[in-house]
Amino acid sequence: MKIEAIKTLGELKKAGYKAKSIKDELRNNLIDKIKSNETVFDGVHGYENTVVPELERAILSRHNINLLGLRGQAKTRLARLMLNLLDEYIPYVDGSEINDDPFHPISRFAIELISEKGDNTPIAWLHRSDRFAEKLATPDVTVADIIGDVDPIKAANLKLSYADDRVIHYGMIPRANRCIFVINELPDLQARIQVALFNILQEGDIQIRGFKLRLPLDVQFVFTANPEDYTNRGSIVTPLKDRIGSQILTHYPMDIETARLITEQEAKLVESQKNAVMVPDLARDLLEQIVFEARESEYIDAKSGVSARLSITALENLLSTAERRALKAGDRTTMLRLSDFVGIIPSITGKVELVYEGEQEGAAMVAYNLIGEAVKRLFSEFFPKIEKLKKEDEETPYDTIVSWFFNQQDGFEILDDLRDKEYKALLDGISPLDDLLGQYQPKLRKEDSYFVKEFVLWALVEFKLLSKYRFTEGIQFKDPYGSYIRGI
Repeated sequence: MKIEAIKTLGELKKAGYKAKSIKDELRNNLIDKIKSNETVFDGVHGYENTVVPELERAILSRHNINLLGLRGQAKTRLARLMLNLLDEYIPYVDGSEINDDPFHPISRFAIELISEKGDNTPIAWLHRSDRFAEKLATPDVTVADIIGDVDPIKAANLKLSYADDRVIHYGMIPRANRCIFVINELPDLQARIQVALFNILQEGDIQIRGFKLRLPLDVQFVFTANPEDYTNRGSIVTPLKDRIGSQILTHYPMDIETARLITEQEAKLVESQKNAVMVPDLARDLLEQIVFEARESEYIDAKSGVSARLSITALENLLSTAERRALKAGDRTTMLRLSDFVGIIPSITGKVELVYEGEQEGAAMVAYNLIGEAVKRLFSEFFPKIEKLKKEDEETPYDTIVSWFFNQQDGFEILDDLRDKEYKALLDGISPLDDLLGQYQPKLRKEDSYFVKEFVLWALVEFKLLSKYRFTEGIQFKDPYGSYIRGI
């Protein structure tokens, strides 16, 4: 007989069920998972040696937890994954608004029902998926919302005086008894509301409208906060911080490989889109490098952070740019081009906060420059470094490419809507590029070579060996001095 098939308190006692607090429940199940080497926080990458061990220590210590970090650092996801550490089902008194433990009832309803029916008290079962409550802290949140208040309609319907505690309408926290309760963006909660949480965290009890009422709630609190909020919008009052057992600092991915894992896991791509667009590894690395550049850019407010959602939405936009081009050209499949990265600019401009200098440059220009900086940063991993200064008559691997562009009087244009066949033919026409790739990237796959060829052209622009001009229909590459010298 499954334990969740038990329907009365008497049957529950006979089954030998032992009640435990939610913090003990989390602790015991975590111990079992650690012993069996199970992954507790599955799908969260880059925290294996930093955040996760600290979070596990906090759970073992039975602490309430504050996850402190910039936006897009998986704080809420970590809180939701704690559900996996709860028992699959727990019993509660059937009809209870606050999930009363049959062995330790705290509400008047449950106490009176057990007193009246004894072992025949009806029992219901709560699945762990229903044991998670979440509230975004906004300025309009009231004490009544999260703790409770007197309900005049209930008083009128039941013909009760306001002195009777049955007129109380419970707020979100009492209804989350024996559950995980998450308050997101805690500093945005008004100070007077934060004060109302003191007793709940320390003593586990609540006070409503002066009632002589003590409800020792059993709640696992998880708060999330953004350090930006401490200066710009609000703060966590000191006595409340003192009552939160563990504060854990989150962070952004520390390397491109981890960032790629997160982006590819979270991006919502249609299967047909994945099949239609071939994406080289270099393109995926370049996308993540753009985000890394944004976090270091002098034009972007570092305190605000650059969310992991930027790379996720940028990947979605990137594939959509290539897909749209293929649809217009009537091609069933296509390869991603570096010029397609222009399509991710809306994903960047909507997710970064610019400082004054960035506002002067303009959001679109800052985004465009980030693409160039990322190209420049990755280039030296694949090809010889381009020195700012070189000795007279010293040859470099790029001289023949620059010379090729010097002889192109009208420049070299890559139009956005070129069909793949035309795009390949255009790049194949720059024979020095084939020589460069053959010498320094001999193992490069043919299907990836066209992206890398365009990558080289963009890099030469960043190192001032070529110039690039963006116009409505595409991009033009030129030798920066050729037209001037020919004019002389």
